[in-house]
Amino acid sequence: MNFIYSYLYYFLYFIIIIILWMVLLVYIINILKKQRCLQLIYGNQIVLSCGIGLGPVPEKPKTREGDGKTPEGRYTVCTRNERSKYTLFLGLNYPSVLDAQQAFRQSIITQEQLKAICHAHVNGLRPPWDTPLGGQIGIHGGGVEEDGVLSDNTAGCIALRDDDIKLLWNYAETGTPVIILP
Repeated sequence: MNFIYSYLYYFLYFIIIIILWMVLLVYIINILKKQRCLQLIYGNQIVLSCGIGLGPVPEKPKTREGDGKTPEGRYTVCTRNERSKYTLFLGLNYPSVLDAQQAFRQSIITQEQLKAICHAHVNGLRPPWDTPLGGQIGIHGGGVEEDGVLSDNTAGCIALRDDDIKLLWNYAETGTPVIILP
């Protein structure tokens, strides 16, 4: 039953984001994991579409540090690092409150960790990146190309070609919504 509510939550949230996006005309980053594609959308226009590399286990959502998975859900850009070893780094506010609630129910994180993650989200801060859920998930450059396609060799991040992250950097400010879909 929780599984159904999770998908219903994401579906409704996605609809709300689309409506707000059309009304407010903000940039939104969509990550389509299965298609290995990032789309930067403004209004009803795709401003940028580029290939991505993911973690080595890209089919399922991230549930623990070190699982090699890329998270799924709704996040925002919460940090920007122009001195990253991966060219540029747009940090995401992973884990989300929903990620944390599910992990707490499964006894993966403590009640204190849940509270700290929720507190960060309520106050627009970066959530703790040192819990058993992992952290430091973001969109960055330095993607490794094999046969013209970016390989899935990150620890759970979204890797882009350097030219693509440099272009995205110009549009993705702190607070930019990021929707990561299966």
